[in-house]
Amino acid sequence: MALELTVVVPAYNEQERLRPTLDAITAHLGDTRGWELIVVDDGSSDDTRRIAIEASIAEPRIRVLPGDTNHGKGHALRRGVAASRGERILVTDADLAAPISEIDRLDKALADGHAAAIGSRAATGARIEKHQHPLRETLGRAGNLLIRLLAVPGIRDTQCGFKLFDGERARAAFAASRLDGWAIDVEVLQFFRRHHLPVAEVPVRWSHQDGSKVRPRDYLSTLRELTVLKARSLDRGSLAVLGLFVLASFLLYKNRWTDPDGRYLPDALQDQNQWEWFFDVTAHNVLNLNNPLFTDLQGFPDGVNLMANTVMLGLSVPFTPVTALFGPALSLQLVMTLGLAATAYAWYWLIRRHVVSARVPAAIGGALAAFAPPMISHAHAHPNFIVLFMIPLIIDRALRLVDGEHVVRDGVVLGLFAAYQIFLGEEPLLLAVMGLLLFAAGYSLVRRDVFAAAWRPVLRGLGIAAAVSVPLVAVPLWWQFFGPQSYSGVMHAPNTANSPLALVSFAERSLAGDRENSQSLAMNITEQNAFYGWPLAALAVGIVVRLWERPLVKALAFTAAGAALLSMGPRFDLPGTAITVTGPWRALANQPLLSAVIESRIAMICAPVLGMLIALALTRLRTARAAHRSWGYAAVAAALIPIVPLPLKAVDRVPVPAFLADGTYRSYVGPGETLVPVPLPDPGIAEPLHWQTVADLGFKLPGGYFNGPWGPERQGIYGAVPRHTSNLLAEVRGSGEVPALGEAWQTQARADLAYWKAGALVLAPQHHQDALRETVVRLLGGQQPEFVGGVWVWDLEPAG
Repeated sequence: MALELTVVVPAYNEQERLRPTLDAITAHLGDTRGWELIVVDDGSSDDTRRIAIEASIAEPRIRVLPGDTNHGKGHALRRGVAASRGERILVTDADLAAPISEIDRLDKALADGHAAAIGSRAATGARIEKHQHPLRETLGRAGNLLIRLLAVPGIRDTQCGFKLFDGERARAAFAASRLDGWAIDVEVLQFFRRHHLPVAEVPVRWSHQDGSKVRPRDYLSTLRELTVLKARSLDRGSLAVLGLFVLASFLLYKNRWTDPDGRYLPDALQDQNQWEWFFDVTAHNVLNLNNPLFTDLQGFPDGVNLMANTVMLGLSVPFTPVTALFGPALSLQLVMTLGLAATAYAWYWLIRRHVVSARVPAAIGGALAAFAPPMISHAHAHPNFIVLFMIPLIIDRALRLVDGEHVVRDGVVLGLFAAYQIFLGEEPLLLAVMGLLLFAAGYSLVRRDVFAAAWRPVLRGLGIAAAVSVPLVAVPLWWQFFGPQSYSGVMHAPNTANSPLALVSFAERSLAGDRENSQSLAMNITEQNAFYGWPLAALAVGIVVRLWERPLVKALAFTAAGAALLSMGPRFDLPGTAITVTGPWRALANQPLLSAVIESRIAMICAPVLGMLIALALTRLRTARAAHRSWGYAAVAAALIPIVPLPLKAVDRVPVPAFLADGTYRSYVGPGETLVPVPLPDPGIAEPLHWQTVADLGFKLPGGYFNGPWGPERQGIYGAVPRHTSNLLAEVRGSGEVPALGEAWQTQARADLAYWKAGALVLAPQHHQDALRETVVRLLGGQQPEFVGGVWVWDLEPAG
């Protein structure tokens, strides 16, 4: 027989609290309406079942569902709801932290047409009479924030154990659930959201009850269940797209995955050594509770401002366990492989949300955004420019501000996203902002009505975002710009802008790549920042012409053209002519922040724009006539196939000499002393950084490969401030000639070695090693080295 109300109480080892709870519920419900109370024993090992059975004997409307094994709250609720007969179902925890009298508030919400009413401790009007322990309360708030981001946005308190449901809908929701733990509440609310059933969040009176069954490990269990929920919310097609992106990224790096520790990407130049060192030093700082923003392990004695060197703290810190257990080489390889795939998926998600709904066009657009030639160029050496999964999320939040519906929420999330991106890479964030400004300008020109309605909520949301992000990043940014070893600007080579030809040529690692031509048009293979190929450029123009009636296409065209023009720098030559044109970048080149930008990188903005244009074109072709559709697909294939990336080259790494790998160096380098490689490490030769990572950062190095200050104006340079001895050794390395060295050079060498607090000089086998060895012997007044562990060693103890 149907009843008006069912109350479901899950119970596990609740002998102390269950009887008062049952008495309170039955007293409140009394005889005023038809009701039943179901106690679900979840395999209790105390007297919980006995107490429940005794209560059911005294009150026939109480039913007990016994259980022999503890499965979890979710399993117990699923059993209880399945056995219910009520037109409405109240689920409440056994501690009755929200008094049963609060059901009247929930009843009103259901009477107003909601399918569910959930008690909330966070809604306006809620009253907390007794708080939890501050740590548990903080963890709960953090958990609710995570739940809102991952599962049910808009609901501030999903875990309050006091919820009233429409009976039939509750039975359907719990029957469809699969989780057995604490996250069952989230899964059920997802069901209501997915089926467009209205849910009211109702403020209630709540008081913490001692004896909670939530243990510290339950937070991790709930996080695991949330991850499962998020994965289940992805449709199979999207999971397949993600799998293809992971496969594509793996194939790109397949030549290094055979042995991450023992393989090196030669086209990374010295950057792979640098980035592995960044991950290792971050893990070292975290595990030793050192300042993660600074180290003197290289660049000794001045040290390195890590915040000013893009060490990607947003990933290098959470990857500390992986780095500590398996080494920085694997950490970097995982970050670059999975990060590139995540970036592709994020663009795919953004395109589906805002541009086209069709999966295949969006997937192709996302693939182009993440695997475009400039991205592949940076995939050799710059994880901060390929791990960009936050950029589409930031763009999405910025676009939501235009609607003006949830300005506060979207502003807060945007601020959090921007703060996190700063710890992944500031320059990509700056480029994203430039791209958004170009898009906003273009769209505002063609849709002034949208601009008129949107500028106020957008400005308000951006203000909220700034208020959220600035406190989170203020200290690290102060350290970056004003802390030890901070610098202003970076001295770049003169050829940092794109030639117009670079925009329509093919990159070296593209299927149609032209090594000689691409190297002549870029600084190096890691900075081939355009190279989209002339077929794709021509196709993009054709798409814009064909779809010109759409405001979105006009804005995308404006964005791509503006980014391409800015990437050519302050001045550029028109190909085939003697004409030099002044570009718009001239007005921006010396502005704060922008002065450090490598201009050619601005063309990377074109990659997601081209992906969106391709997605729009493919979607339009799906409804075109058969003949037009065939020609259209052929044109897209002809544009994309030439820029399909080739796997990156990898070579066997030069083994680290035993002197360093087995710890022999410890007998030569005492406390407070450094190991000085010959020549000193610099941006051209940074192999000693790999020595350090293999030796578990057991010694400090002068010199190195990083950005630091030089001169009274603290201009940024690559590497440590050079000294006479380091310059001399670098020149001998390049020329192979031993210069005439007198007493003045010996005096200078002693001063430099004392400055570096050198404990030993180490010369590893290398080109021109004989000239380098003879040079050091002369500098040290004839002191001969000993050959130990595969290297020549000059023992300088005591230092100085």
